Amino acid sequence: MHLLPFCFQVLAENVTMVTEFLLPGFSSLGDIQLVLFVVFLFLYLAILSGNVTIVSVIHLDKSLHTPMYFFLGILSTSETCYTFVILPKMLVNLFSVARTISFNCCAIQMFFFLGFAITNCLLLGVMGYDRYAAICHPLHYPILMSWQVCGILGALCGIGGFLASLTVVYLVFSLPFCSANKVNHYFCDISPVIRLACTNTDAHEFVIFICGVLVLVIPFLFICVSYICILRTILKIPSAEGRRKAFSTCASHLTVVIIHYGCASYIYLRPTANYVSNKDRLVTVTYTIVTPLLNPMVYSLRNKDVQVAIRKVLGKKGSLKLYA
Repeated sequence: MHLLPFCFQVLAENVTMVTEFLLPGFSSLGDIQLVLFVVFLFLYLAILSGNVTIVSVIHLDKSLHTPMYFFLGILSTSETCYTFVILPKMLVNLFSVARTISFNCCAIQMFFFLGFAITNCLLLGVMGYDRYAAICHPLHYPILMSWQVCGILGALCGIGGFLASLTVVYLVFSLPFCSANKVNHYFCDISPVIRLACTNTDAHEFVIFICGVLVLVIPFLFICVSYICILRTILKIPSAEGRRKAFSTCASHLTVVIIHYGCASYIYLRPTANYVSNKDRLVTVTYTIVTPLLNPMVYSLRNKDVQVAIRKVLGKKGSLKLYA
């Protein structure tokens, strides 16, 4: 009977708890890292300027004070925060020798990354519903998407995103981490971190997979159903111009949805054992850098309302300078 406490004591003494993680990132690429630094820095600045422009224009132009642009403004803000959690640390690590991150900071980074990422997934689902309400029920649209409803939906997206993130982070970091501390990635993501745990992780991974289904598959199916209804309604519009205008309001949203959900599903809806560092890093770059850059580009280049609003805002600033 006295052997069990003794065994646990011996195991505890032999286990070295991890206090920090290594983030090798792109260290295997050698001198190419300098090129990557320049490219990623340029992309990061483009993401910041693009999303800040979108948020500013939506705030300043009253013609964009509609539910669709309200959610676009939240999405752009979330995307800006989302990239801020990852990219500055990644840029520093490209020139750093140590490339370490403390245990607590790793958990915090994962919490905020997943929080904003899941919020984005839920927001895209809400934006799909907004398009459905606007096109399929135009007469009831002011009631279905009143400012009170928009505020509640936006708040629920944020609360749901960070509650789901808190659950996943708890499941990952409640596991014991022994001597292995090399996270084969450029930030603290779920699969590369959970692989370092020195215990069986099947139960934790199953719950994380269920969370992934809830925040990825269900909103995506909801968007698909919304767009099937939208397509049926659009095909009933008699004029070609009316059909083209209805399609154009949905094209930007669909482009972002396909890339965002496609990449995220590939990474998070499969077992950790299938994680392949180099290939997965490339996919992760797509949804951590390309998608946040794509949002302002797609919504500004393909959207005439935003283009007109940008010109109006720039015109006002130009006239103010002349009078100053």
